Amino acid sequence: MQRKTPNPFLSLILMLILVSVACSTSAPPPTSTSTPEPTTTNTAVPTNTPRPSPTPRPTKTPNLAATQRTEELNAEAQEYFEKGYLATTNGRFRELEDFTDEWAQLGWYQWLSLDNKVSDFFMSAHFEWDSAYRNSDTSGCGFIFAIQPNNDHYAVFLDRSEVLFLVTDTSVGYSKPVGKTRGTGRIKFDYPAEADFTLIVKGAYAYVLVDGEVVGEYTLSQSRPMRGNLGLTILSGTNKDYGTRCSMTDLHLWIPNGG
Repeated sequence: MQRKTPNPFLSLILMLILVSVACSTSAPPPTSTSTPEPTTTNTAVPTNTPRPSPTPRPTKTPNLAATQRTEELNAEAQEYFEKGYLATTNGRFRELEDFTDEWAQLGWYQWLSLDNKVSDFFMSAHFEWDSAYRNSDTSGCGFIFAIQPNNDHYAVFLDRSEVLFLVTDTSVGYSKPVGKTRGTGRIKFDYPAEADFTLIVKGAYAYVLVDGEVVGEYTLSQSRPMRGNLGLTILSGTNKDYGTRCSMTDLHLWIPNGG
């Protein structure tokens, strides 16, 4: 049911009639009224409200995990310097992504090149590796360095019983072992195996550390260029199934400033 809106024209006529009747009636004389005086009130005096002190802006707190990691890496470089494996501690770190691969071609290795071209450096990772054949030939994870445009390079592998250090000359088409200057290069692991592995190159010398201990020192060729790319590699010890499986974590690289 809708409400009706009053008509404005009819309302105006009614008002005129009412005014006319009011004028014809005698109004009584006004009575005297006393206008009340305003009473006195106590007005509260405003007090000085203290201004709120400025809220300090939050400052960016350092990432504690990142800080701790930097300290760990710097301590590692300092340790190698104190032991004579590095010529300086002035350098920079690069943390690399984890690497996982498998390869099944007996006596062959393949690698993934990194985009760093260096001469002196150290590279470290935690290796985990396994073989599809329990009595496989030499196999495992490794690092490659001094990769030249013609693919000449050095390669170092961590097998379950030894460190295999190779030099590859593409002009002759094969790799040959690099002799040890110091250390045995011998280790002992069972499959599946895991260990911390570090390769340090300083000038014409290379040091291989397994679980923090030097297992071999090697003298590199003076006639071969040392500055080149780095790589991650896997050596297969069997053709069976997946061959050799390798995983690298905590992978990091140190390069001296200007190197």
